[in-house]
Amino acid sequence: MTYDPLITRSPHHQPWPDSYWASTVERPQVQPAVNGICQTDVAIVGGGFTGLLTAYYLASEFNVDCCVIEANQIGFGASGRNAGFVLKGSGRLGYQQMAKRWGLETTQGVYQEFSEAVQRVESLITTHNINCDTQAHGYIKVAHNQRAYEKLKSTAAFMQQHLGDSSEFLSKEDLQAQYMNNYQAYGALRLNDGFGVNPLKLVLGYKEAVIASGVSVYESSCVSHWLTEGGQHRLLTEHGEVRANKVITAGNAYTPKKFNGIIDKRFLPILSNIIVTAPLSERQLALSGLKTHQVTMDTRLLKYYYRLLPDNRLLFGGRGAITGKNAQDPIYQKRLLSALSDCFPALSDCTVTHNWTGWIAAALDDMPHVFSKNGVGYSLGYCGSGVAYSAQAAYRLAQSIVGETVPNLPLYQTPIPKFPYAGLRRLGQRGYYHYAWLKDRYF
Repeated sequence: MTYDPLITRSPHHQPWPDSYWASTVERPQVQPAVNGICQTDVAIVGGGFTGLLTAYYLASEFNVDCCVIEANQIGFGASGRNAGFVLKGSGRLGYQQMAKRWGLETTQGVYQEFSEAVQRVESLITTHNINCDTQAHGYIKVAHNQRAYEKLKSTAAFMQQHLGDSSEFLSKEDLQAQYMNNYQAYGALRLNDGFGVNPLKLVLGYKEAVIASGVSVYESSCVSHWLTEGGQHRLLTEHGEVRANKVITAGNAYTPKKFNGIIDKRFLPILSNIIVTAPLSERQLALSGLKTHQVTMDTRLLKYYYRLLPDNRLLFGGRGAITGKNAQDPIYQKRLLSALSDCFPALSDCTVTHNWTGWIAAALDDMPHVFSKNGVGYSLGYCGSGVAYSAQAAYRLAQSIVGETVPNLPLYQTPIPKFPYAGLRRLGQRGYYHYAWLKDRYF
């Protein structure tokens, strides 16, 4: 059974992901596990994008003694399983929704944070010479029906007027002539930033940068108990413990449901499902009209997202099963293939070479939260869009944990809310999936 954060007691002893990304790298040597008693100022639980970069900034910018504790091998979790979309955004809230909830000034502040996140990832890749197969800049958001097309026009106008974002609005004919012949598309909005990467190569590059900064990275070290005694934290693992003055939990959706009261019952783990095809032939590319390697996503509530990879394989992803027990059910691959064929009928007979799943974390209020209090911090709730924002979140989390002032934005000033009736989260998820399917199909 696939690890399930709401069922499985811990993510210990989980295998390396069987993903396309894993086939592109030589599996690195595992760093030593925690052995005996280790003392540090800040312990970071979780060795994904957020955990590694928080350690990087703590060590390189604030000269803080810290360590990273990873339950399995770095790349096991969401950072090595996602689609590799570096986008300006996170959570599920659109900018117009933010403006209604918080006002224009706050929305502009959030937009600035999201913009800096993309820039921060680019800077890290350049500074540390990370070969992660970066692709052409550009993010295409495809309208899946006429109503979504009109809403995209409104979004573009809002962004141009209030956020200073240059965008290009594409008719169905423009989209077909310049980028792709998507039979499901009514038009699209194209933003200039955003790009694709190999996320496993990126997170392994972060790992090298963190180790080079003098940070201890412990792998195969699942934290089974978190005790607080006399103002100090004791993180117990299979072969030892880490004692720390402060703790950051950065496991996102891979955190088990009972870990620490600061995050328990505060996120909904959701399975994504991704397929990658064999390299498309010149004929298949021509028939499907695919002329771009830019990252693409549609406007459905249950979104599909896709892009051509450097070797002209097509990555195509969407939602998967609700529970880990059903993660490998072939029906979810069949649904993705059906959706791919609806978009690109010429690819209905394409060969799938890789199929894998991964957990993302959704927050009750549809936005990520980066928060610390009394020496305990977390970043949680990226809702599947954390490749870029995790870099900014890590920087702000490092600032916060050392006592520096962070922007006065809801992202950083409010704890992530608890789910009411948390034991029924999955029942609510099932209901939402049915509602979203009907809305995407008929409205």
